[in-house]
Amino acid sequence: MATSTATPREITRVQPTRRNTELGLMVLAFIIGGYAMFNTALASGEGIDNELWIALAVLAGVGLVGHLAVRFLAPYAEPIMLPTAYLLNFLGLVMIYRLDIAEAQRAQENASPEPTPAVLGQLTWTIVGILLVALVFLIVRDHRKLQRYTYISLFIGVVLLLLPLAPGIGETINGATLWIRIGSLTFQPAELAKIALTIFLAGYLVTKRESLKVVKNKFLGVPLPRGRDLGPLLAGWLLAMAIIAFESEIGTAVIFFGLFITLLYVATQRRGWVLLGLIFAATGAVFAYLAFSHVRVRFEIWLDPFADAEGTGFQVVQSLFGLANGGLLGTGWAQGYPQLVPFANSDFILASFGEELGLTGLIAILLLFGILVQRGLRTAVACRDVFGRLLATGLATVFGLQVFVVAAGVTKLIPMTGLTTPFMSAGGSALIANWIMIGILLRISDVTRRPDPVVTSPDDALTQVVRL
Repeated sequence: MATSTATPREITRVQPTRRNTELGLMVLAFIIGGYAMFNTALASGEGIDNELWIALAVLAGVGLVGHLAVRFLAPYAEPIMLPTAYLLNFLGLVMIYRLDIAEAQRAQENASPEPTPAVLGQLTWTIVGILLVALVFLIVRDHRKLQRYTYISLFIGVVLLLLPLAPGIGETINGATLWIRIGSLTFQPAELAKIALTIFLAGYLVTKRESLKVVKNKFLGVPLPRGRDLGPLLAGWLLAMAIIAFESEIGTAVIFFGLFITLLYVATQRRGWVLLGLIFAATGAVFAYLAFSHVRVRFEIWLDPFADAEGTGFQVVQSLFGLANGGLLGTGWAQGYPQLVPFANSDFILASFGEELGLTGLIAILLLFGILVQRGLRTAVACRDVFGRLLATGLATVFGLQVFVVAAGVTKLIPMTGLTTPFMSAGGSALIANWIMIGILLRISDVTRRPDPVVTSPDDALTQVVRL
């Protein structure tokens, strides 16, 4: 009697990748951005010239490159994150272009040399950023391998934070020592430090979360961790205070400490970490106010910007006037005066949108950011490994905290911190870091949604199970 030599077979069910959905959303994002750019060009009197067509062609091409990179290198990634980031980036370019026109018109009226358009540099960094998404896919085939570099990421993150303090390359711009200059190129290494420290925290908490869950005492019914487990929280607090003290930067300190608290809570599910984090944050705020003059100035401007409306409060006052001028529906593209606000294309770009698109347009932009954060958190929830869950949560938290701090500062809900709006504000450092974070999130999503092969015997019915 013959013996069967058939071997088991590995079969993978064909799962919809939803790449066509992503392509459709990319086209829609391009149409919205293109309409805004045409509207701006016509309303400002610049007209539609060859340079505008070239810019649109470049944006269409780079958007297609981003989509193809996902289609072929991360085919199972979720389909909404890339078009949302692309649309935000596109709208930011349109507003920077609109402000460049205003600056050129002002220079012409004053018989001054025409300034170099900031939109050209931003368009260049957009191309670099989206190409870096493809590079992330090529380098990081599986996000779980990043856990091997937990402490290397800590070292890299700390070095990046310290670089602006190095003699010769460190540079202070607008009172903050966050920049390095190499030749004519300036860069803000703290933006990349966010990514490195998020990887470190995710890897560290994977191994330490069980001990950090241990409850020692309770306060008002809230379980508190043991004193010897306060090391991560204390380290995060000291790092934030060091950034405020030595680099005169509040926003970056807020983001880092907020990230520490969020990941500690997600890893342990203990409310005590949130309570202790709020106590540390309040203590740090009081100490910073008493010890550092630049922090006191920010608080005084926040409490009463009109006390020195022509001096230290000028930026916030002009921003509030612009938002009031925009009202509910806005003045329309190129019909307002956002250029009257200092740094309107970077720190206060949301105020520029609020004036020309109104409260309605500003809410729509905030909803786009909400979608971006929600997709990041959804990726974290669906992720099957703890490291990927914490990493996705951390990256989504960085986006969410940054948008909240910027929007709250522009509307005078909290003191201004000097942060830029992700994807929209002028500046290559932040834009590159934001696109790298999108690339990592898409890779986590791709690995999470990728169907597992099912080994079947040739004599068995083909039964396939796919994780959605």
